[in-house]
Amino acid sequence: MNHLFQPLSLGDLTLENRIVIAPMCEYSAIDGNAQDWHLIHLGHLALSGAGLLILEATAVSPEGRISPQDLGLYSDDNEAALARVLTAIARYSDMPVAIQLSHAGRKGSSFAPWDGGAQIAPDAPDGWKTEAPSALPHAEGEDSPVALDAAGLARVKADFVRAAQRAVRLGLGGIELHMAHGYLLHQFLSPLANRRDDAYGGSLDNRMRFPLEVFDAVKAAVPSEIPVWIRVSATDWVPGGWDMDGTLALSAAVRDRGAAAIHVTSGGVSPRQQIKLEPGYQVPFAERIKAETGLATIAVGLITDPAQAEEILATGKADAVALARGMLYDPRWPWHAAAELGAEVSAPKQYWRSQPREFKTLFRDMKIGQR
Repeated sequence: MNHLFQPLSLGDLTLENRIVIAPMCEYSAIDGNAQDWHLIHLGHLALSGAGLLILEATAVSPEGRISPQDLGLYSDDNEAALARVLTAIARYSDMPVAIQLSHAGRKGSSFAPWDGGAQIAPDAPDGWKTEAPSALPHAEGEDSPVALDAAGLARVKADFVRAAQRAVRLGLGGIELHMAHGYLLHQFLSPLANRRDDAYGGSLDNRMRFPLEVFDAVKAAVPSEIPVWIRVSATDWVPGGWDMDGTLALSAAVRDRGAAAIHVTSGGVSPRQQIKLEPGYQVPFAERIKAETGLATIAVGLITDPAQAEEILATGKADAVALARGMLYDPRWPWHAAAELGAEVSAPKQYWRSQPREFKTLFRDMKIGQR
């Protein structure tokens, strides 16, 4: 029996298999509104046979965007534009779709990666003043963010709640809260970015306080059948930064609050990070979280080979594996993994004739329109 193509339940959301398409920023929205690019890009991935598609980091406010081209879910126009995309996906795919809600914090107001990725000055066209736990810039020479006061914290929390409620109206199957990659909630967690001297800074419990308040508020605002989980950077890869001890404490805290899973990545909060890249380099983080907290884990990071993914699941290192760039490079990765592992995978009937002759039962029909 293979493990990669076994069902997985995240709360009330059942995945057909354990392949997750990780969130990938496309920097292709206008005023937060999804465009035709999103329709083509996401529709393409929704036909891949994966178990779950997670939409890219979606800003909960205009100032929460990474770039001026970020996807957003903070206005009626944003909601309507995304509804058009999701309606098309639901018409032709049975793949469940979740959303990653995010606030970029001090890493906002930046150019798209292909335009250099540098910070856009707040007084420049398309730029804005960023906000963060403390008035510390992400990198030397950048504009310092505004440290969020009590009113700012309440506003940000309310923005997450409103975006989550919009996600529910859109029929999305799950909500992932972005607490990783150096964005706002990760900034609160990391002592490299959080130098506050109030109830939201200093000790581990204080640094976890605001991210957990956001989690609690979102969880309370959506129906109980909608699973809510987090994505976390297990380590900052910088001495004195956020580390596995903090990650384990956070994992236990969200588990006790009803989190359906934890999606385990790393880094992003500091340009000083030193990451040793190798296949599956982040899997040990997921493995330890799963072993010590019992929380369902999604492993991600240079997982590119079906046999590698199968081994991760078969040995209990994680409950699911996520692919990002690997899925862009090979959008039919789940088909190829099913062929290699002797499994079946959902595919639209229009594509069945592409099945190689040696695989008589590779494809299974999609239950179109039943999501």
